[in-house]
Amino acid sequence: MNKGKKLYEGKAKILYEGPEKGTAIQHFKDDATAFNNLKKSTVEGKGVLNNRISEHILNNLNQIGIKTHLLKRLNMREQLVRLVEIIPIEFIVRNIATGSLTKRLAIPDGTVLSKPLIEYSYKNDELGDPLIAREHIIEFKWANKMDLDLINNYCLRINDFMLGMFRGIGIKLVDFKLEFGRVNIDGKNEIILADEISPDTCRLWDVVSEKKLDKDRFRKDLGNIIQAYQEVARRLGIFHEESNISEVKFGKPQAVNIKKK
Repeated sequence: MNKGKKLYEGKAKILYEGPEKGTAIQHFKDDATAFNNLKKSTVEGKGVLNNRISEHILNNLNQIGIKTHLLKRLNMREQLVRLVEIIPIEFIVRNIATGSLTKRLAIPDGTVLSKPLIEYSYKNDELGDPLIAREHIIEFKWANKMDLDLINNYCLRINDFMLGMFRGIGIKLVDFKLEFGRVNIDGKNEIILADEISPDTCRLWDVVSEKKLDKDRFRKDLGNIIQAYQEVARRLGIFHEESNISEVKFGKPQAVNIKKK
């Protein structure tokens, strides 16, 4: 499928014009970034795995009534998606305390929360994606109260589904971030799930060993990044030769080209 002009390039993806009005082609890069783009590398094959994992999860969410921007996967690295107007908020859903939450509030790492915690972050790299309150979102008209209530409900439904899905394959869903966008579908304005759900956007720990199977392996220089992403894909039942990455068991050495930027 022919791509149109580049519409946007982010840290992990590029968005191109799609073949029809209201569509776009989302290309998954191998770039790995952390700490608001202060740490950068290229991890060959990461984009292929994220494309496949995100497709799998978003298709399942579509089937349970959560509308997403995904129309179909096109190839190893690209998806055909609906072109949406992104709401400039990251919705962070936490089940277990770790990362910035533990640093901000001196909560012991690994503390299981009594119920899912939803935090809001303003999408602005120059400001470091600052944490904001519900009142900021409404005051500055990034979303109204009704929209925010709807999105919060989506976040909890997505969390409930993914908790069960990952628990069934021996993985703890620690936390994850979501993005939503506005789109007109058949003459009706709707808010739908956009972006991706992958080990880049989730924290995933093995249930038994608590080994990290996500981007924290890059953030914390733990190594075996591709092996961790492969392990997630394998447990989801979607790892296959198309990825062009040789199958290995998690934790064993593998030649992975990581280029520092």
